[in-house]
Amino acid sequence: MAAEIGRGRLRPGDALPGSRTLARSLGVQRLTVVAAYEELAADDWVVTRGTRGTFVAAALPDPRPLPRPAAAGPRERVALDLPPPPPGILPYPAPRGALLFAPNRPDVRLIPSGLIGRAYGRALRRDGPVLLAYGRPQGHERLRVAVAAMLSATRGLAVTADDLCITRGSQMGIALLARALLRPGDVVGVEELAHPPAVEAFRQQGAAVVPIPLDAEGVKIEPLEALARDPRLRAVYVTPHHQFPTTVTLSPARRQRLLGLARARRFVIIEEDYDHEFHYDGRPVLPLASADHWGLVAYVGTFSKVLAPGLRTGYVVAPRALLASVVAHRLHIDVQGDRVLECALARLIEQGEVQRHIRKVRREYAARRDVLVEALRRSLPDELSFGVPAGGIALWAQAAEGIDVDRWAERARRRGAVVATAASFAVDRRPRPFLRLGFAALDRRELVEGVRRLAAARPRPLA
Repeated sequence: MAAEIGRGRLRPGDALPGSRTLARSLGVQRLTVVAAYEELAADDWVVTRGTRGTFVAAALPDPRPLPRPAAAGPRERVALDLPPPPPGILPYPAPRGALLFAPNRPDVRLIPSGLIGRAYGRALRRDGPVLLAYGRPQGHERLRVAVAAMLSATRGLAVTADDLCITRGSQMGIALLARALLRPGDVVGVEELAHPPAVEAFRQQGAAVVPIPLDAEGVKIEPLEALARDPRLRAVYVTPHHQFPTTVTLSPARRQRLLGLARARRFVIIEEDYDHEFHYDGRPVLPLASADHWGLVAYVGTFSKVLAPGLRTGYVVAPRALLASVVAHRLHIDVQGDRVLECALARLIEQGEVQRHIRKVRREYAARRDVLVEALRRSLPDELSFGVPAGGIALWAQAAEGIDVDRWAERARRRGAVVATAASFAVDRRPRPFLRLGFAALDRRELVEGVRRLAAARPRPLA
């Protein structure tokens, strides 16, 4: 109709058909016509005059497109004195048609997008004016209450809504903790293989990052004890449930020693629990934070793996003084999160929808793990060795002696199978003969095909 008005077939002041009459003639519902008239009125094409009806507006909007800006000619530019940017850590790019064994991604095809969309729309309709206004930087209270109840019921954390801050994903949580904890010259201990963006968050605060060796029981405590003698040590970053990227679980004895060392040396443990929900064999291990009686653990979690990375919703649980600083820093860089989304997510948790989705996806990911294990054992029995992880969303596989895994990964990429090698997680960037093969983002057929491509690309062992 706007086009007809713009062409002059409908002139200013002309009366338009009533909504019922137009709906009958078009064969659509009256609400559809009402919505169309409301959109035309919002764009100033029509006006509604009470019970008299709807009319073409006297003053019409300009239908002409805005002119394109003139092309900028050559001009002198001042050279700015800028600090060096952080390294560009991009997602693992896959060529068109390639299968990505994503090391840390869920399958977004399993996300209940319709359910989330309806919950978002309901929240907006019911509380739009309130949710679209400014809110508290620690996040919507309803979501904080729901997350606190979830953590208490499933992870043994005795917390309330006042003990946590909602963030835009776990990476924001780690970055906020780095800002709240660190000064230039401080030292942070990290696992020698770790998530690169987390490590970079510490470096951006001027901290010296010291890698701590790993073995089959998780991070080693003896090197950490030696590091803890340095008074500059402010924090230790760990992923104890399913270590990223090796998938190992920190042993009970080392958990107790780590907590005791933090108490004795007064440093903070930053515990990231990125995939707690995905444990398939036996019961999941409770977080370090559940045994923290001294206020030393800052616990970081996320909904990115159980729902979708694009929703950017995570949380930080921390001692009150540290949490207050986290909230203050959040206020200065982001003000608040998406309050509509947070309210919608809270409702889905309260109704048990998120929990039902987790159970469904957990069963599927367990099946995908088993498919990948069988395909690797059948196609690459001599090239790769690995343990079957009790949980998580990836396998950590060691290449046979003499195989250059980075060269293998490059050959595989050209054949359409993209894998991440240990070098991409190493704090010292030194190559190691390991691959992390994510199984969550690929379906069962894709996993089998991806292994076939990986096998076709295998290099011969070095002589």
